[in-house]
Amino acid sequence: MKTDRLSRRKFIGRSALVAAGVFILPKLSFANSFFVVADKPNSVVGGVLIGVTTYSYGHMKNVTAEDMLQYCLQDNISGVELRGDATELSAGAPKKAPGQSAAEFSKAMADWRATVPMDKFKEIGKMFKDAGVTIYAYKPVVFGTANTDEEINYAFNAAKALGANHCNCEMPEHNDAQTQRIGDIAKKHKMRVGYHAHAQATQALWDTAMAQSEYNCINLDIGNYIAGNNSNTIEFIEKNHGRITSMHVKDRKVNNGPNMPCGEGDTPIKNVLLLMKKNKYKFPATIELEYKVPADSTDVKEVAKCREYAAAILSA
Repeated sequence: MKTDRLSRRKFIGRSALVAAGVFILPKLSFANSFFVVADKPNSVVGGVLIGVTTYSYGHMKNVTAEDMLQYCLQDNISGVELRGDATELSAGAPKKAPGQSAAEFSKAMADWRATVPMDKFKEIGKMFKDAGVTIYAYKPVVFGTANTDEEINYAFNAAKALGANHCNCEMPEHNDAQTQRIGDIAKKHKMRVGYHAHAQATQALWDTAMAQSEYNCINLDIGNYIAGNNSNTIEFIEKNHGRITSMHVKDRKVNNGPNMPCGEGDTPIKNVLLLMKKNKYKFPATIELEYKVPADSTDVKEVAKCREYAAAILSA
Protein backbone atom coordinates (compact mmCIF):
# COMPACT_ATOMS: atom_id res chain seq x y z
CA MET A 1 0.00 0.00 0.00
CA LYS A 2 1.37 3.40 -0.96
CA THR A 3 0.32 4.98 2.32
CA ASP A 4 2.02 2.32 4.42
CA ARG A 5 5.54 3.40 3.79
CA LEU A 6 7.71 5.85 1.92
CA SER A 7 9.04 4.95 -1.49
CA ARG A 8 12.50 3.45 -1.31
CA ARG A 9 13.96 6.46 -3.14
CA LYS A 10 12.41 8.97 -0.75
CA PHE A 11 13.34 6.92 2.32
CA ILE A 12 16.96 6.50 1.28
CA GLY A 13 17.16 10.14 0.27
CA ARG A 14 15.86 11.43 3.56
CA SER A 15 18.03 9.01 5.56
CA ALA A 16 21.08 10.28 3.73
CA LEU A 17 20.13 13.88 4.50
CA VAL A 18 19.69 13.09 8.18
CA ALA A 19 23.01 11.24 8.30
CA ALA A 20 24.66 14.20 6.60
CA GLY A 21 23.27 16.58 9.17
CA VAL A 22 20.90 18.47 6.87
CA PHE A 23 18.11 18.14 9.43
CA ILE A 24 19.56 20.37 12.12
CA LEU A 25 18.00 19.93 15.54
CA PRO A 26 18.49 22.62 18.19
CA LYS A 27 20.61 21.55 21.11
CA LEU A 28 19.83 24.33 23.57
CA SER A 29 16.26 25.36 22.87
CA PHE A 30 13.22 23.80 21.29
CA ALA A 31 11.33 27.09 21.05
CA ASN A 32 11.74 27.52 17.31
CA SER A 33 10.46 25.24 14.59
CA PHE A 34 13.50 23.16 13.72
CA PHE A 35 12.83 21.86 10.23
CA VAL A 36 10.14 21.00 7.74
CA VAL A 37 10.03 17.43 6.50
CA ALA A 38 8.58 17.01 3.02
CA ASP A 39 7.68 13.39 3.64
CA LYS A 40 6.91 12.68 7.27
CA PRO A 41 7.46 9.13 8.54
CA ASN A 42 4.59 6.66 8.44
CA SER A 43 4.91 3.31 10.17
CA VAL A 44 1.20 2.53 10.40
CA VAL A 45 0.77 -0.65 8.38
CA GLY A 46 -2.51 -2.53 8.14
CA GLY A 47 -3.92 -0.25 10.82
CA VAL A 48 -1.16 -1.18 13.30
CA LEU A 49 1.36 1.40 14.49
CA ILE A 50 4.86 -0.04 14.38
CA GLY A 51 6.77 1.99 16.95
CA VAL A 52 10.11 1.76 18.67
CA THR A 53 11.45 2.18 22.18
CA THR A 54 14.46 4.47 22.23
CA TYR A 55 16.23 1.81 24.30
CA SER A 56 16.77 0.19 20.89
CA TYR A 57 19.31 2.89 20.02
CA GLY A 58 21.40 2.26 23.12
CA HIS A 59 24.64 1.63 21.24
CA MET A 60 24.55 4.91 19.32
CA LYS A 61 26.99 7.64 20.35
CA ASN A 62 24.46 10.48 20.39
CA VAL A 63 21.73 9.96 22.96
CA THR A 64 19.66 13.13 23.40
CA ALA A 65 15.96 13.36 22.56
CA GLU A 66 16.94 15.22 19.39
CA ASP A 67 19.19 12.33 18.39
CA MET A 68 16.45 9.79 19.09
CA LEU A 69 14.12 11.72 16.81
CA GLN A 70 16.67 11.60 14.00
CA TYR A 71 17.01 7.84 14.43
CA CYS A 72 13.22 7.44 14.22
CA LEU A 73 13.17 9.50 11.02
CA GLN A 74 15.93 7.41 9.47
CA ASP A 75 13.95 4.27 10.29
CA ASN A 76 10.66 5.73 8.95
CA ILE A 77 8.98 5.23 12.32
CA SER A 78 6.14 7.51 13.34
CA GLY A 79 5.57 6.42 16.95
CA VAL A 80 7.89 6.05 19.92
CA GLU A 81 8.23 5.01 23.55
CA LEU A 82 10.58 7.76 24.70
CA ARG A 83 12.74 6.71 27.61
CA GLY A 84 13.75 8.99 30.42
CA ASP A 85 17.51 9.03 29.86
CA ALA A 86 17.44 10.86 26.52
CA THR A 87 14.47 13.01 27.48
CA GLU A 88 15.90 14.18 30.77
CA LEU A 89 19.27 14.88 29.17
CA SER A 90 17.61 17.22 26.67
CA ALA A 91 15.48 18.78 29.41
CA GLY A 92 18.57 19.81 31.37
CA ALA A 93 18.88 17.14 34.05
CA PRO A 94 21.99 17.32 36.23
CA LYS A 95 24.93 15.09 35.34
CA LYS A 96 26.78 13.02 37.89
CA ALA A 97 29.66 15.07 39.20
CA PRO A 98 33.13 13.61 39.80
CA GLY A 99 33.27 12.11 43.28
CA GLN A 100 29.52 12.34 43.73
CA SER A 101 28.08 9.23 45.37
CA ALA A 102 25.16 7.33 43.90
CA ALA A 103 22.96 8.45 46.78
CA GLU A 104 23.93 12.08 46.30
CA PHE A 105 23.22 11.89 42.58
CA SER A 106 19.84 10.21 43.18
CA LYS A 107 18.94 13.04 45.55
CA ALA A 108 19.99 15.63 42.97
CA MET A 109 17.86 13.94 40.32
CA ALA A 110 14.87 13.72 42.67
CA ASP A 111 15.17 17.42 43.45
CA TRP A 112 15.43 18.29 39.77
CA ARG A 113 12.42 16.17 38.83
CA ALA A 114 10.34 17.81 41.56
CA THR A 115 11.03 21.30 40.22
CA VAL A 116 11.77 21.04 36.47
CA PRO A 117 9.38 23.19 34.38
CA MET A 118 7.09 21.16 32.16
CA ASP A 119 7.68 23.68 29.37
CA LYS A 120 10.87 21.82 28.50
CA PHE A 121 8.93 18.60 27.96
CA LYS A 122 6.24 20.40 25.96
CA GLU A 123 8.94 21.70 23.65
CA ILE A 124 10.36 18.20 23.17
CA GLY A 125 6.87 16.87 22.47
CA LYS A 126 6.25 19.60 19.91
CA MET A 127 9.57 18.84 18.24
CA PHE A 128 8.54 15.21 17.74
CA LYS A 129 4.99 16.10 16.70
CA ASP A 130 6.16 18.62 14.12
CA ALA A 131 8.40 15.95 12.62
CA GLY A 132 5.50 13.49 12.40
CA VAL A 133 6.51 11.21 15.28
CA THR A 134 3.98 10.50 18.02
CA ILE A 135 5.32 10.03 21.55
CA TYR A 136 2.80 7.50 22.86
CA ALA A 137 4.70 6.37 25.96
CA TYR A 138 7.18 7.79 28.43
CA LYS A 139 9.46 5.49 30.45
CA PRO A 140 11.63 7.25 33.03
CA VAL A 141 13.37 5.33 35.81
CA VAL A 142 11.32 6.80 38.66
CA PHE A 143 8.89 4.07 39.68
CA GLY A 144 11.09 2.22 42.18
CA THR A 145 10.58 1.93 45.90
CA ALA A 146 13.47 4.35 46.49
CA ASN A 147 11.87 7.03 44.34
CA THR A 148 9.76 9.73 45.94
CA ASP A 149 6.07 10.36 45.28
CA GLU A 150 7.15 13.65 43.73
CA GLU A 151 9.24 11.73 41.18
CA ILE A 152 6.31 9.50 40.27
CA ASN A 153 4.07 12.55 39.93
CA TYR A 154 6.76 14.08 37.73
CA ALA A 155 6.64 11.05 35.42
CA PHE A 156 2.94 11.48 34.70
CA ASN A 157 3.22 15.26 34.35
CA ALA A 158 6.14 14.92 31.96
CA ALA A 159 4.33 12.23 29.96
CA LYS A 160 1.34 14.53 29.52
CA ALA A 161 3.59 17.42 28.52
CA LEU A 162 5.31 15.20 25.93
CA GLY A 163 1.94 14.20 24.50
CA ALA A 164 2.10 10.58 25.67
CA ASN A 165 -1.06 8.74 26.70
CA HIS A 166 0.65 6.40 29.16
CA CYS A 167 3.81 5.65 31.13
CA ASN A 168 5.63 2.32 31.18
CA CYS A 169 7.78 0.95 33.98
CA GLU A 170 9.38 -2.26 35.21
CA MET A 171 7.15 -4.63 37.19
CA PRO A 172 8.10 -4.45 40.89
CA GLU A 173 9.23 -7.89 42.05
CA HIS A 174 6.86 -9.37 44.65
CA ASN A 175 5.80 -5.93 45.83
CA ASP A 176 2.06 -5.43 45.81
CA ALA A 177 2.42 -2.34 47.97
CA GLN A 178 4.45 -0.63 45.25
CA THR A 179 1.95 -1.35 42.48
CA GLN A 180 -0.79 -0.07 44.79
CA ARG A 181 1.24 3.09 45.39
CA ILE A 182 1.86 3.64 41.69
CA GLY A 183 -1.75 2.83 40.82
CA ASP A 184 -3.06 5.36 43.33
CA ILE A 185 -0.87 8.12 41.89
CA ALA A 186 -1.78 7.09 38.33
CA LYS A 187 -5.46 7.41 39.25
CA LYS A 188 -4.89 10.94 40.46
CA HIS A 189 -3.41 11.80 37.06
CA LYS A 190 -5.95 9.68 35.16
CA MET A 191 -3.12 8.16 33.14
CA ARG A 192 -2.39 4.48 32.71
CA VAL A 193 0.91 2.84 33.53
CA GLY A 194 2.03 -0.36 31.82
CA TYR A 195 4.16 -2.79 33.79
CA HIS A 196 6.94 -4.42 31.80
CA ALA A 197 8.02 -7.96 32.69
CA HIS A 198 10.93 -10.14 31.67
CA ALA A 199 11.18 -13.94 31.71
CA GLN A 200 9.39 -13.97 35.08
CA ALA A 201 6.18 -13.22 33.20
CA THR A 202 3.25 -15.56 33.77
CA GLN A 203 -0.37 -15.42 32.76
CA ALA A 204 -1.31 -14.21 36.25
CA LEU A 205 1.64 -11.85 36.88
CA TRP A 206 -0.37 -8.66 36.33
CA ASP A 207 -3.63 -9.79 37.99
CA THR A 208 -3.06 -8.24 41.42
CA ALA A 209 -1.81 -4.91 40.05
CA MET A 210 -4.74 -4.65 37.64
CA ALA A 211 -7.20 -5.44 40.42
CA GLN A 212 -5.68 -2.68 42.57
CA SER A 213 -6.35 0.09 40.06
CA GLU A 214 -7.95 0.51 36.65
CA TYR A 215 -4.85 2.53 35.75
CA ASN A 216 -2.46 -0.36 36.44
CA CYS A 217 -2.00 -2.06 33.09
CA ILE A 218 0.32 -4.22 30.98
CA ASN A 219 3.31 -3.33 28.84
CA LEU A 220 3.51 -6.78 27.28
CA ASP A 221 6.86 -7.91 25.87
CA ILE A 222 5.99 -10.92 23.72
CA GLY A 223 9.64 -11.98 23.44
CA ASN A 224 10.07 -12.06 27.20
CA TYR A 225 6.70 -13.76 27.60
CA ILE A 226 7.83 -16.60 25.35
CA ALA A 227 11.20 -16.78 27.11
CA GLY A 228 9.22 -17.50 30.29
CA ASN A 229 7.82 -20.61 28.57
CA ASN A 230 4.31 -19.23 28.19
CA SER A 231 2.65 -20.87 25.21
CA ASN A 232 -0.62 -18.91 25.35
CA THR A 233 0.50 -15.56 23.92
CA ILE A 234 -2.49 -15.17 21.61
CA GLU A 235 -4.99 -16.15 24.28
CA PHE A 236 -3.35 -13.79 26.78
CA ILE A 237 -3.60 -10.85 24.37
CA GLU A 238 -7.20 -11.65 23.47
CA LYS A 239 -8.12 -11.74 27.16
CA ASN A 240 -6.19 -8.64 28.22
CA HIS A 241 -6.06 -6.44 25.13
CA GLY A 242 -8.07 -3.72 26.83
CA ARG A 243 -5.41 -3.37 29.53
CA ILE A 244 -2.34 -3.42 27.27
CA THR A 245 -0.82 0.06 27.00
CA SER A 246 1.73 -0.82 24.33
CA MET A 247 3.44 -4.04 23.30
CA HIS A 248 7.16 -4.73 22.90
CA VAL A 249 8.03 -6.83 19.87
CA LYS A 250 11.21 -8.87 19.79
CA ASP A 251 12.16 -12.49 19.12
CA ARG A 252 13.52 -14.77 21.84
CA LYS A 253 14.03 -18.46 22.44
CA VAL A 254 12.11 -20.36 25.11
CA ASN A 255 13.68 -21.38 28.45
CA ASN A 256 14.92 -17.83 29.07
CA GLY A 257 16.78 -18.12 25.80
CA PRO A 258 18.68 -15.43 23.92
CA ASN A 259 17.31 -12.56 21.87
CA MET A 260 17.34 -13.31 18.17
CA PRO A 261 16.82 -11.40 14.92
CA CYS A 262 13.16 -11.33 13.96
CA GLY A 263 12.02 -14.68 12.59
CA GLU A 264 14.81 -16.71 14.18
CA GLY A 265 13.40 -17.20 17.67
CA ASP A 266 10.30 -18.84 19.15
CA THR A 267 8.10 -15.75 19.53
CA PRO A 268 4.90 -15.90 17.43
CA ILE A 269 5.44 -12.40 16.06
CA LYS A 270 3.50 -13.05 12.86
CA ASN A 271 0.44 -14.43 14.64
CA VAL A 272 0.44 -11.58 17.15
CA LEU A 273 0.71 -8.86 14.52
CA LEU A 274 -2.03 -10.43 12.42
CA LEU A 275 -4.22 -10.65 15.52
CA MET A 276 -3.68 -6.94 16.14
CA LYS A 277 -4.56 -6.17 12.54
CA LYS A 278 -7.63 -8.40 12.47
CA ASN A 279 -9.08 -7.17 15.76
CA LYS A 280 -8.06 -3.54 15.19
CA TYR A 281 -6.30 -3.26 18.53
CA LYS A 282 -5.22 0.30 19.19
CA PHE A 283 -2.04 -0.29 21.17
CA PRO A 284 1.28 0.06 19.27
CA ALA A 285 3.69 -2.73 18.38
CA THR A 286 6.95 -1.37 19.79
CA ILE A 287 10.22 -2.64 18.34
CA GLU A 288 12.74 -3.40 21.09
CA LEU A 289 16.15 -4.20 19.66
CA GLU A 290 18.07 -6.45 22.06
CA TYR A 291 19.86 -9.02 19.92
CA LYS A 292 23.56 -8.51 19.26
CA VAL A 293 24.10 -5.98 16.51
CA PRO A 294 26.52 -7.29 13.84
CA ALA A 295 29.89 -5.59 13.69
CA ASP A 296 29.15 -4.17 10.23
CA SER A 297 25.77 -2.77 11.22
CA THR A 298 24.21 -0.22 13.60
CA ASP A 299 21.18 0.02 15.84
CA VAL A 300 19.47 2.20 13.23
CA LYS A 301 20.03 -0.36 10.47
CA GLU A 302 18.81 -3.26 12.63
CA VAL A 303 15.68 -1.39 13.76
CA ALA A 304 14.95 -0.74 10.08
CA LYS A 305 15.15 -4.49 9.46
CA CYS A 306 12.75 -5.16 12.34
CA ARG A 307 10.36 -2.56 10.99
CA GLU A 308 10.42 -4.07 7.51
CA TYR A 309 9.86 -7.55 8.97
CA ALA A 310 6.75 -6.36 10.79
CA ALA A 311 5.56 -4.27 7.82
CA ALA A 312 5.82 -7.24 5.46
CA ILE A 313 3.58 -9.28 7.75
CA LEU A 314 1.00 -6.54 8.19
CA SER A 315 0.87 -5.54 4.53
CA ALA A 316 0.21 -9.06 3.25
